[in-house]
Amino acid sequence: MSSRPLRRARAGTALLALLAGMGALAVPGPAAADSAPGDRRTVAYHGYRLQVPADWRVVDLAEHPRACPRFDTPAVYLGEPGDGNDCPARVVGRTAGLVVEPITARSAGRATGAIARAPRGKATAAPGASRDGSLRVAVEDAGVLVTAAHTPGTEALVRDVLASAELTPDARRTELPRTALPRTELPRTNLRRTELPRSGRHTAPAAPVAAGPQPGTYLGKGFDACTAPSQAAMDAWRSGSPYRAVGVYISGSFRGCAQPNLTATWVAEQTGKGWHLIPIDVGRQAPCTGYSLRMSADPATARSQGVAAAADALTAAANLGIPAGSALYSDIEAYTSTASCKAAVLSYLSGWTERLHSGGYLSGFYSSAASGIRDAAEEYDNSAYTRVDHIFYAWWNGAADTATGPYVPSTHWSGHQRIHQYAGEVTESYGGHTITIDRDYLDVGTGPAPQPGCGAVNLDFTAYGTIRSGSTGPLVMAAQCLLRAAGHDPGTPDGIFGPGTATAAGNFQSGVGLASDGVIGARTWTALLSHGTAPTLREGATGEAVTRLQRALTAALARTVSIDGVFGPGTTQAVRDYQSTRGLVNDGVVGSATWGALQSGR
Repeated sequence: MSSRPLRRARAGTALLALLAGMGALAVPGPAAADSAPGDRRTVAYHGYRLQVPADWRVVDLAEHPRACPRFDTPAVYLGEPGDGNDCPARVVGRTAGLVVEPITARSAGRATGAIARAPRGKATAAPGASRDGSLRVAVEDAGVLVTAAHTPGTEALVRDVLASAELTPDARRTELPRTALPRTELPRTNLRRTELPRSGRHTAPAAPVAAGPQPGTYLGKGFDACTAPSQAAMDAWRSGSPYRAVGVYISGSFRGCAQPNLTATWVAEQTGKGWHLIPIDVGRQAPCTGYSLRMSADPATARSQGVAAAADALTAAANLGIPAGSALYSDIEAYTSTASCKAAVLSYLSGWTERLHSGGYLSGFYSSAASGIRDAAEEYDNSAYTRVDHIFYAWWNGAADTATGPYVPSTHWSGHQRIHQYAGEVTESYGGHTITIDRDYLDVGTGPAPQPGCGAVNLDFTAYGTIRSGSTGPLVMAAQCLLRAAGHDPGTPDGIFGPGTATAAGNFQSGVGLASDGVIGARTWTALLSHGTAPTLREGATGEAVTRLQRALTAALARTVSIDGVFGPGTTQAVRDYQSTRGLVNDGVVGSATWGALQSGR
């Protein structure tokens, strides 16, 4: 049985006290929608007004507290999502939509450094780069947080809607608490640390973290739902249901549901009470499907897209307090397999797995047993692909076990590495809390955590100077991580260029045809920084491979190339300069010849 169509985006006490003390607990104001010129209409809430396309639904959550904030059809949700959202188990993909909610203890708990803050007297702010298919703006003068979901095709429209916002006379200011501000926005002091008296120092509260790696070691039943349930629902289900594991949709720009409950505090609370979490990312889908967000059919590009997806999932996991050693699952829905589609999916998963391993996490893969999981099983021992650590398969046969029937040999992923989604789209109620779920059965274990690589180490520098034995500092740390990622382990990265680093550098140099002197200069930096996949890149490309290219060009050309992961005019010019000085075809396109030159340190 194949899995269902792509659904969803399934996916603090101290903070509450702080907000109450500040008088910052906002009282939701009335919502309104009126006609506007042309094909737009005016929507107002809490002193915040903007123009949205006339065909978008407008849902007042005060009037419809069980409405499910979902982005598979364009909509605006006004107010704070209720505790008992009536979300289906299936929500297909994403189009565009907004949630405009008051700043409260609950909503502020989801505030991170990715939120743009409108200046005083304004209802707009430059949201900056999209994170995970969403833009977030705090409009403190109206006391609202705005989450704007989009796809690549609707991002410009959503930005235009946000730019139309203005304040109304009803606006009342509510500030985000200090603990929710991005680090760069915190007030600064001119006092030195040594001038602060001990009694006057304030230690920021520790961020909540999960009780351990997730889903951890567990044999038994679980469930997944479109949106993370409320605390009351989780407590009721903990007491009355047979489930002790819950799937949560932590990341992915193709999630269909909002996640009003999902915070680091929520994660810590559930795991502290004995729940096991299944963290899931819903991103690009197979290229042979009709979904609007698909991975490339080119395996090299698909691999780089998998790397980028994993990087976003790592950020989401860190923000939610889900620690290294956890398994993160990539949700790739059912597809009709062909040789080329299979190669793209497995390449995407290779990039996904490699990036997660570099951050110290395990990789998981959710799909239909009859398509994605079977494809992965058929190439289980193929060294061209990096095997995922866990499988999570949809086979709705009603059997609460981890048997895989004809789809996966019993010897594959047999070491507590399986989750079986055995029934879907069922509605259950415990303790007065009703949720539509898919039923899962888990046989999972923590296993050895991958050795962290360069996930938390800065690799972006304006210049890559020569380092050798005796050198210390951030450049040495970067080189050590890059050497490890290239398969030449220098020992624990510590920022000290000792004998182990010199040996690893020499071995790397020999492998790429450079003089094996253990000194990392421009040529070795160029080869190290460009090491990895070699997809064809040209102006307009984005992602991890572009970032590697920009770093390598900075080293090779001995000048600063902007490292932002976006192949723009500046990168094009740098590529042309490199190609012309190395006797390559000067076309500004990075193909196999240009990658080959970079990766050999030319």
